[in-house]
Amino acid sequence: MGQGLEGDHAGGGKRQITILSIESWRDACAELGRELSPAVRRANIVVAGVDLAASIGRSLRLGETVVDVLGETRPCELMDDDGRIGLDAALRPARRGGVFGSIRVSGDVKIGDEAELLEP
Repeated sequence: MGQGLEGDHAGGGKRQITILSIESWRDACAELGRELSPAVRRANIVVAGVDLAASIGRSLRLGETVVDVLGETRPCELMDDDGRIGLDAALRPARRGGVFGSIRVSGDVKIGDEAELLEP
């Protein structure tokens, strides 16, 4: 606990994990008129079926892990490097760029694990 994801460069602090919604990513790509891999955003975790815009100030269960969602991962002009012109702007509405948080309960997170927004 307090260290973020094993092997991630960020380490501790408040921004221990970044989370992106696949639905929001697809909306941004539709606005751009082209499909891009979510890996372009460089979030740690991509989830489906969770309203991340409504998750700030709440907790999110990812597999065995519980994350306290603390804020929006704001996009920046670096999103437009390598010819992705417009991605920065496409990620700004409705917190499409995702959220960040700190790990409250550490545990394993595996591909396919359910993401669940916990009651306040």
